[in-house]
Amino acid sequence: MTPLTFFLLGAAAMLGLVVIRVRLTGFAAQRPEDYADGDPPFDLRRHLNGPIRCEGVIYGPMGRVVSRFNGDFEAQWDGNRGVMREHFEYDSGRAQDREWRLQLGNDGSIRAEAADVIGTGHGQQSGPTVQLRYRLKLDEDAGGHTLDVTDWMYLAPDGVIVNRSQFRKFGIKVAELVATMRRTEAA
Repeated sequence: MTPLTFFLLGAAAMLGLVVIRVRLTGFAAQRPEDYADGDPPFDLRRHLNGPIRCEGVIYGPMGRVVSRFNGDFEAQWDGNRGVMREHFEYDSGRAQDREWRLQLGNDGSIRAEAADVIGTGHGQQSGPTVQLRYRLKLDEDAGGHTLDVTDWMYLAPDGVIVNRSQFRKFGIKVAELVATMRRTEAA
């Protein structure tokens, strides 16, 4: 074999090991059942209900903050069906609105739809966490790309929700969001 063949085999082996490591130990390796026994239990109907204030940052593919934002949400539930309206204001001056239509199953499963979500998002409540996966179509001014999103929300003991989301294109992480959400008093 030539030195180039050895180099290519070594590079392929290293890439394979990196992929295996990320899938087994990283953010993508989390599963709802990992948190099933944790307390306090996360109930979307209780913890994402009424007026909610959100603050967060978005990291680009190189790990640097590329955007900061604030959000005001209003969530309302009728049994296992809910609507959450989100209004975001970014440090660039841009504003964005989204309306989620949520449906909970008796087993803690979640179905989620929004205008910029392709198809239906699916998730699971488990212990103090919620996981949601969906495909998001970005606005044209943001490139118009379709991204695969994995959201994890973690309920802190005081009721604050910490949200971590990763956005991937062709399996490669292109952005990450970290935010807090806390219920506020009705205006």
